[in-house]
Amino acid sequence: MNEQIKIWLVGNTGLRNPNRIQEGFSIFASSAFVGNLHGRENELGFMNLLDEKGIIQNEEGKDSSGSHARKWRLMFSKNGLIYPQIQKKDGKQEALGALDDITPFGRVFLKTDTYPAMQECYLRAMSVEQFPMPDGTHYFSPLRWLLAIMLELEKRTGSSELSRIEFALWGHTTNPSYNLEEVVDNILDLRQRRAAAPAKRPFDKKEIAKRGESYDKKADNFLDYSDMNMRYLRISGVLQRKGRGLIIVPTKHVLAEKLAKITASAAPIMEQYKLLCTGAPLPTDDIDVAKALLDDLIKQMKERHILFDISDLPLDTPAEINIARQRLENILAQTDEIQYANDQRNHWEEIRDYMTLLIKGGGKLVYDEDNAIEVPKDETPAYLEWTLWRAALAIDHMVNKPYEVRGFKLDSDFMPVSAAGGGKGDLYCEFRDFTILTEVTMSTSSRQEAMEGEPVRRHVSDAVLKYNKPVYGMFIAVRIDTNTAETFRHGIWYAKGDVKQRLDIIPLTLGQFQKYFIAMFEANKANPEELRELIVKCESRRDILEAPAWKQYINTIVSEKASELVGKAVACKDSEELLIPAGAVVKHEVFGEGQVVALEASFPDCPTKTIELPYLKSLPDEVSFCPDGKSLLHDRFGKGTVYAYVIVFRKVIMRLSYPTAFKDSLLTIE
Repeated sequence: MNEQIKIWLVGNTGLRNPNRIQEGFSIFASSAFVGNLHGRENELGFMNLLDEKGIIQNEEGKDSSGSHARKWRLMFSKNGLIYPQIQKKDGKQEALGALDDITPFGRVFLKTDTYPAMQECYLRAMSVEQFPMPDGTHYFSPLRWLLAIMLELEKRTGSSELSRIEFALWGHTTNPSYNLEEVVDNILDLRQRRAAAPAKRPFDKKEIAKRGESYDKKADNFLDYSDMNMRYLRISGVLQRKGRGLIIVPTKHVLAEKLAKITASAAPIMEQYKLLCTGAPLPTDDIDVAKALLDDLIKQMKERHILFDISDLPLDTPAEINIARQRLENILAQTDEIQYANDQRNHWEEIRDYMTLLIKGGGKLVYDEDNAIEVPKDETPAYLEWTLWRAALAIDHMVNKPYEVRGFKLDSDFMPVSAAGGGKGDLYCEFRDFTILTEVTMSTSSRQEAMEGEPVRRHVSDAVLKYNKPVYGMFIAVRIDTNTAETFRHGIWYAKGDVKQRLDIIPLTLGQFQKYFIAMFEANKANPEELRELIVKCESRRDILEAPAWKQYINTIVSEKASELVGKAVACKDSEELLIPAGAVVKHEVFGEGQVVALEASFPDCPTKTIELPYLKSLPDEVSFCPDGKSLLHDRFGKGTVYAYVIVFRKVIMRLSYPTAFKDSLLTIE
């Protein structure tokens, strides 16, 4: 094993998330670049189209060569979605298909509308032996080869688990030209020596340097390419995450065994490409294998006491058997998701750390060499929804199922595939006595209100009509634009039939939510009632404060209530009953019902010292309340204080002193 090391790449470092390929391919399929994806002009054009559609972020035109497009084209062709370019020594292009045109397999891929169906497409593509072997004659499939390694590991140790460093040094650096037993020998030797090492990081660094002596590129590639390669391999559905490494999915063990039986092929590359572009066969296309896989899954579900029923389904063909298996896999996935949800309160610190990474715009946090979390910078929207979903699961007590709460898709490791589509809210958390609809966005610009103001109100309005219980809205973003806060401060929406609704929507920064989330868990008081109490408190001054002051008030309340939860002293505040909204209706036991029409305030910098201000609908534009709800800020006269409210009763107009008169038991505010 002293020959020069070559690292195989099933993915591309410029397109690290295979889940995004379908989005980009859908855009490509309806563009003018079908059959025209080569050449600088076409590459730049397609890259700009991806940027325009929000699939990539070509910051300030950083890429002017079209390299983004070339990376996407490579992944389209490697997965058989478009016809790859044929070298002259391998045959004629027309014998396969028009360069860059969509293949029959690509058409199937476009129609996949479930995550398992998409996984199966990737599995078919990855099963094709299209990677050249060192002998220049054979081709191999990295997935099949890796499964062979992991099954041999399982045979010797009882587990197919392969750690990140083991994959980095002996997974993607080997191929079927290596002796399988010797590769596994090396993995087990590495594992044993690493377990005995006092410090894992220096040990790994030394091992990488040693293996890198036979590698002519940067040693960093061993780990950098590992993360990307493992992510692509996992989307096949046969492998899943184990720590920072991999393990064979238990329900796909029979399939893994069948795939690993053949890892290399002497068939010409043209034949492999034909398989790839038409849709390579899988062992599950055989009725006996399909039945064996179904039987194994039924056995596992019975062992776990999971109820299921497939008696209504025919089982006469491989396709019918696979449909039955997919139904059971869906039931199993939902069962596993419920267990995952029940465990989230034990992982609240990790959820907190994901929030920190999102506030920073993405990044990685390494706990130790075997444990780390990461938020890819170009996937922050999906990770924001996923993180807030996990936060809701940790708070717990929901009456709806975890998969009913979210609108986005998960992979087999419960990681986000992509952000939820439009048309409905992001997270629907239904509790016994109320519902909280959470909407999130990574947008922080002045466009935030334009993009979110209408759909968020519409979604909350729909929820109000759907649930026969109070509905509260939380809008969470890294930064809240003041115009967005102003829209939600009014919260007005007209439902069907011009029915006016006043919606309860509170805008919170992710940092504010994180602070309260941490406080709830540190105080061992994580429950939905605490969250509702925060929402109601933040909402209490929306009518008397303008957007900037309301944002400030919300920030103050979050800090105060977080401190209260953990038992920290908070300065005593005036009673909420002293807040008087514009046009408030009051009832007096002597004078009857009246309405606030004006207020009187003193401004030290005003020549007359006191001013009467209209207050039937709102304050004049030049005056606004301070967050405390009793002080005023005048554009010309500076800060002032409310000392009386003018109330019109049926037979008398009265000036009632503030706050003294409003503490009188004879007077109540409706």
